[in-house]
Amino acid sequence: MTFTLEGPVLEGTLVRLEPLGPQHAAGLAAAAEEDRGSYAFTWVPRADEVGAYIDAQLARAATGRLAPYAQVSLATDRAVGATSYWEPRSWLTDDALDAVEVGFTWLARSAQGTGVNAEAKLLLFRHAFEVWRVSRVDLKTDARNDRSRAAIEATGARFEGVLRNWSRSWAPGEDGRLRDSAIYSVTAAEWPGCRERLERRVRSAASAAPALTPRR
Repeated sequence: MTFTLEGPVLEGTLVRLEPLGPQHAAGLAAAAEEDRGSYAFTWVPRADEVGAYIDAQLARAATGRLAPYAQVSLATDRAVGATSYWEPRSWLTDDALDAVEVGFTWLARSAQGTGVNAEAKLLLFRHAFEVWRVSRVDLKTDARNDRSRAAIEATGARFEGVLRNWSRSWAPGEDGRLRDSAIYSVTAAEWPGCRERLERRVRSAASAAPALTPRR
């Protein structure tokens, strides 16, 4: 038996993470075009590229190396971004997961700073640590992406260093070039403190932005 990377629906108070599919295309197309000023180093499709983007992520999912999600706002019931589990690693046995990355993350401008990202990370980390029982969760970003690095650090993840020429660049005008990647992680021993930190941020965001609380 070999561990299969599959992401179930994960729901919180601000966001529901649903396995990515064609039904999310309209929401993601609108989300991607709100304001693209924060996407300088991130793979975010244009509205007319969303269908191909979803197909590409589902093709990656078919290899067993990716479990892509749409981030669905519970206030509007529309997709406001995407995220994924990525690069599963099984070192001790083939049927258990030892480590996984959380990546391919982006959010509509209107959803940034609302607690959606914090809760999405809480949901993804909690499932990885408490259901899959991983030893670590990784996160990485372009080393030049100060905004993304600050968001990762706000989750409580620890900076491990910069890996040079580690992966392809998504920056405009850098097709065919490699980037330096800043690597962060949370270990199983660190998870309780990280969980408390994220839960506190989500509670604060939910109380400060009642418009984003779930519809009853």
